[in-house]
Amino acid sequence: MRYALVTGGSRGIGRAICCKLAEMGFYVLVNYNSSPDEAAITLNLVKEKGGDGELIKFDVGRQEEVETALGEWQARNEGKAIQILVNNAGIRKDALLMWMKNEEWTDVLQTNLNGFFYTTRFLIKDMLISKFGRIINVVSLSGIKGLPGQANYSAAKAGVIGATKALAQEVAKKNVTVNAVAPGFIQSDMTKDLDENQLKAMIPMNRFGKPEEVAEIVGFLASDKSSYITGAVININGGLYT
Repeated sequence: MRYALVTGGSRGIGRAICCKLAEMGFYVLVNYNSSPDEAAITLNLVKEKGGDGELIKFDVGRQEEVETALGEWQARNEGKAIQILVNNAGIRKDALLMWMKNEEWTDVLQTNLNGFFYTTRFLIKDMLISKFGRIINVVSLSGIKGLPGQANYSAAKAGVIGATKALAQEVAKKNVTVNAVAPGFIQSDMTKDLDENQLKAMIPMNRFGKPEEVAEIVGFLASDKSSYITGAVININGGLYT
């Protein structure tokens, strides 16, 4: 049995990723912070797919919570290791930079960038010891192209992209791969406040993507078939930006 942790797994892209990994036979740890009911729905869907898993609560942006929750899981599961990590948890607090509040900047970086750091640092040691691991970071078109009103979000996701490329080189010899997927406009809670009819005109495919389309790429990167791919950033945006 291989164990996979999906941060921010309660809804949207995270939920679709949990279901995909369950279909692939992984035992899925569904991380959530503030949505226990939604997380429970995700876990039920995982089981409906014929898989198994459990809920694990912590705020990825708080080091103590990350290390306590994961440390307790390890203590309860001696001899088992999380070999697949999907860093998906993220928040947006959009505002033009000139009006952006300090907390809108720091909160977004804390969750999106520091959250990647705290979770990955804690789990990567076991991956290196076992000489196997898959780390997949869900970033964003915003971190590649930059989007107005998202200087905080763009900075955080661009930071994760840089860290992905650096970490991939640090751990490649131990058979640990580190990759990123960069969704564009995907139908999810993160984009529900956007005008899809207006924005889809910018997209060559003339539609928003589906969470399942992101999950398919994450599933591939989590599999043995992707063993020679590391340090990559895969765009999933319908041709909006290449």
